[in-house]
Amino acid sequence: MAAVLVLTGDAFGGALTVVSIEPGRHELNVPVKSSITIDFDQPVMTSSVNVNSFRAYGRWSGAVRGPFSFSNANQSVTLTPNRPYTSGEAVMVILSHDLKAADGTPLRSAGYSYQFFTRSRPAPVTFTELDTFSNVTSGQTRIYGAAASDLNEDGWMDLTTVNEVSHDLRVFLNMADGSGLYGTVMLPPLPIGVEASPNEPGDFNNDGHADLAIAASDSSDAWFALGVGNGTYMGGTQSVSVGSTPHGVAVLDADGDGDPDVATSNTGANNISLMLNNGSGVFGSAINFDSGGGGEYALSAGDMDNDGIMDLVVGARFDQDVIVMRGNGNGTFTAIETEGAGGSVWMIACGDVNGDGNLDVTCANDGSNNGSILLGSGAGAVALTQVQPTADHVVATDLGDFDGDGDMDWVLSSFGGGEWRLFANDGSGSFSFNQAFEAPSNPSCAIIVDIDNDRDLDLVQSDEIADVIVLQQNGPASNLVRPLGDFNSDGDVDGGDSSALEACYSGDGVDAGLACGHGDFDGDGDVDCADATAFENAWTGGGTAPTISQCGPIGEVPAANEWGVLMAACALLTAATVVAPRILRKARANN
Repeated sequence: MAAVLVLTGDAFGGALTVVSIEPGRHELNVPVKSSITIDFDQPVMTSSVNVNSFRAYGRWSGAVRGPFSFSNANQSVTLTPNRPYTSGEAVMVILSHDLKAADGTPLRSAGYSYQFFTRSRPAPVTFTELDTFSNVTSGQTRIYGAAASDLNEDGWMDLTTVNEVSHDLRVFLNMADGSGLYGTVMLPPLPIGVEASPNEPGDFNNDGHADLAIAASDSSDAWFALGVGNGTYMGGTQSVSVGSTPHGVAVLDADGDGDPDVATSNTGANNISLMLNNGSGVFGSAINFDSGGGGEYALSAGDMDNDGIMDLVVGARFDQDVIVMRGNGNGTFTAIETEGAGGSVWMIACGDVNGDGNLDVTCANDGSNNGSILLGSGAGAVALTQVQPTADHVVATDLGDFDGDGDMDWVLSSFGGGEWRLFANDGSGSFSFNQAFEAPSNPSCAIIVDIDNDRDLDLVQSDEIADVIVLQQNGPASNLVRPLGDFNSDGDVDGGDSSALEACYSGDGVDAGLACGHGDFDGDGDVDCADATAFENAWTGGGTAPTISQCGPIGEVPAANEWGVLMAACALLTAATVVAPRILRKARANN
């Protein structure tokens, strides 16, 4: 069960007030089937709770849709997702100021926003290069990066490449067969601005489909591509002029109205631009303001002071500083912290790297040939704690839990050095070198995402000069011999495992916990009757697999809402007893 975070100090006068949230703010290792519950200080007006006033969005899995329910005399509101999140992603929850108490008192004008991070299952962090495929149809495109959204809403992560020279977006749909492979590029490409690079997903028009915001540095504008849910974007894209040479982009609710707004950091103009969303995915003219730094290059959004309002974290490349700008909840920001970044900042990624519940900052420092870690205090301050030397021209920093041990590991992309480097987290936010991946030519970005739906994190690498995407699958490795269902590690799925499976039964939608990972065959976070059927299919003990009492006879076809339950148990295993991805397929092959 995810932790309940009890809040203090978030009340604004007599407004309807959030008093606790589940999952908690910046909570790590949240099960992928978790509901979201908000507790208020008084009963809510149930008619004010809807998809406009209570939103959630998985960075990769997309808009969270599902029924709302009320409890505790209508003081608690729960959103139960219709489908799981994807593993190892950030989920943002946004409450609008249009939420009201039963007596008509609204939530504070700033609204309320927070993030949590979903769990990834244990894995060996030994990678298999699945494929290297080209982005090119005619002429160079220069892939600067990609977004891993579920564009056709089949539960598998697709890729949209963002291309500097061809000035367009190109979509590759996941084959959705567990292989981790992608189909050929979907044509025609979608035109966008010149020298486009940084991008962030969101659901800007609240239609439940994945959209994308992109900054284009040479044309000095931001572009918005609206998804239609079938693997494509709408034919027309909106663009808004921003300050000169934008190099960073961030998505957040800046004014409390519940819809995601977009900000860019503009190096040439030496400022930040904010574009407010009208709720329909139409953005207003840029509102420009100064961060106080020199050469605003990198940009990220997160709640650095834990007040339920998203802030901006700015990387000032010329000053080599990180600047925290507190969100005031009314579309304005105030600089509250400036700290040395350890180098000239090119990109920023935020996450809780030391597990203290506060958001931290990672930097890719290009001209300084290093990456850096700045730990957050939870009150808006950050402190430089580690500088990691790398190869030349570091252009990207990304976070994800590759080994499934509960903390975020770190990837730096070195354009000039021709490699990606992975650093392992010891749990305290201290990182050590783990391995390097040689690039075909010059890396531009890394996308940390589960491409094969086995619940561990894989690595998608974009190479700008070679114009290719490289797919690195986490596992399998030769030492992974323990199949799903083999609770006692004797190499078989047999009678010695059946009692453990029954003990791990949690029922559809109930988190099984990490210790039961070997019973969660389908990786959806619980152990239920669908997994009992999978256990029977994986049986190697001879004779007939036993009955699990909660489900009736093994082999009985589960109800529709029971499918997709067994693989959650794997998340409970330690790194020393990782399980092989796609092991069910292997177990069946042995029968």
